[in-house]
Amino acid sequence: MFKLISAWALALLFALPLQAQAAVEVRGVKFADTATVAGQTLQLNGAGVRVKVIIDVYAAGLYVGKRDASAAALLSQPGAKSMQIVLLRDLTGEDFAEAMIKGFHKNNTDADVARFQPRLDELRKTMVSFGTVKKGTAIQLNLVPGSGIRTLVDGAQKGADIQGEDFYAALLKIWLGAKPVDDDLKAGLLNAK
Repeated sequence: MFKLISAWALALLFALPLQAQAAVEVRGVKFADTATVAGQTLQLNGAGVRVKVIIDVYAAGLYVGKRDASAAALLSQPGAKSMQIVLLRDLTGEDFAEAMIKGFHKNNTDADVARFQPRLDELRKTMVSFGTVKKGTAIQLNLVPGSGIRTLVDGAQKGADIQGEDFYAALLKIWLGAKPVDDDLKAGLLNAK
């Protein structure tokens, strides 16, 4: 009987770390281990926090079809993806859009910026339409195969879908590129921390 209880306790000990790693909590924001986009179940690749100077701006989680620790592999991975952002302070849509555009310019060539400019303008227009965005608001940038980038604010779609997996990869470089908006956030999204 003692051996049976010991074996059960040992099995439970090995099972607990797997359960504890299933979901991630960042600054009080919980990211589930999976998300669904266009009927496809995605895996949480990693999560982290965007800090500007000393202020926590947002927590973010990246969901992909197949987990990978390589930014290049994630950027080229086909299929649905989701960048989920939860604000940790109040922002305006204008502030959010300007920060994203700045990060986009830092991580893409001038030729790519010129090529994507109409779509970048469309995304900026969508984000400015958010108005004031309160702490705790959830923003999703989903890649829906065949439709494009779908922006959701607290689950409600904002703006029209913006075409292009290539544009989504260029957008993800804001967080995963050579000059990411936050090095620690990049490490968290790559699950490298």
